[in-house]
Amino acid sequence: MKFKTLSDFDFNGKTVFIRADLNVPAKDGVITDMTRIDRFVPTLKEIVEKGGKAVVASHFGRPKGEKKPEFSMAFMVPAIEKASGLKVTFVDDCIGDKRDAAVRAMKQGDVVLLENLRFYAGEEKNDRNFAEQLASGIDIYINDAFSTAHRAHASTEGMAHLLPRGAGRLMQEELEALDKALGNPVRPAVALVGGSKVSTKLDLLSNLVKKVDYLCIGGGMAHTFLAAKGIPMGEGSLVEPTMIDTAKSILANAGSCTIVLPVDLTWADAFGEGQTPHVSDADQVPAGKVLLDIGPKSAKAFIDTIKKCKTLIWNGPVGAFEIKPFDKSTNEIAVAVATLTKEGQLTSVAGGGDTVSALKKAGAEPDLTYVSAAGGAFLEWMEGKTLPGVAILEQ
Repeated sequence: MKFKTLSDFDFNGKTVFIRADLNVPAKDGVITDMTRIDRFVPTLKEIVEKGGKAVVASHFGRPKGEKKPEFSMAFMVPAIEKASGLKVTFVDDCIGDKRDAAVRAMKQGDVVLLENLRFYAGEEKNDRNFAEQLASGIDIYINDAFSTAHRAHASTEGMAHLLPRGAGRLMQEELEALDKALGNPVRPAVALVGGSKVSTKLDLLSNLVKKVDYLCIGGGMAHTFLAAKGIPMGEGSLVEPTMIDTAKSILANAGSCTIVLPVDLTWADAFGEGQTPHVSDADQVPAGKVLLDIGPKSAKAFIDTIKKCKTLIWNGPVGAFEIKPFDKSTNEIAVAVATLTKEGQLTSVAGGGDTVSALKKAGAEPDLTYVSAAGGAFLEWMEGKTLPGVAILEQ
């Protein structure tokens, strides 16, 4: 994988367009999680410190091509200033005369935050004219938004054709981490995949069995694989009947990849807080019970498999981690992965919204090699798909 990074450019006196992902969670105009801003700040500061003029652009929410005040990015200015220590000027448009005048007036070290890119339909349509307007007055294009790289939008792909281009530090970190985890992993390599449905991760599973030495499958999707092996799964399982033949095919065509499935399951009388957990072998779960986690023997088997390996890529919790005590197996695996990583025995890369939440809940997130904040882009990368926003950087 070859692409230019911040180290390959002379930013002194140059006007630099930075495509960031500032689509932060917020409630009543207050940012509730600063992760995306904090991760973007190193790129912003480096460009400014090297004499660049930083023009920052992002989307926020889903305004669907219309200018809607509730999706304005103006409220982010204080948070960016606090996180970066830089003065930020907001311009209430991302193209047009007002924006162009603000860009022309910039001096070295200035930072301008543009209004929501998705206020224009041309952004998501990857309209050439819109991309040219975004590129007007810009010397260098930097994409620091891996989480939007699976979309061929004007700001993520279109305008990159028009300018010298490179990856910001966050984009660089993401791509290098994913290459270590899946592109060129130190072997043996293991993938841990959880979640509720095979149907949502079919491409992912089909790609992983060709890429890793071991594949551990937990969560509700494991129920479909167990059913495919002839193990009776009751009405309290998450079996997808239409996916059983697909699961059989994945099992039959795994080749040199060893697929590890749960051997015991944790169940309760109903889904929800306050339920008493019970454990049974996978083929001995009483009728009508709700399956909420893998069992302790399965968690140990997953951890023992991970211990054999040098590289782990993880997407999806193995149980209903939001509800105690059905977070037990996910927490145990997370702690084991964190420990192995700290000891230098494992390169661990994880991603996906629920995965990140589960790792934070277990207190394991800081100790993994890399935890991706990207959702759809991370998943599509694991599926082996080409990401337009990455492909253009490699050209």
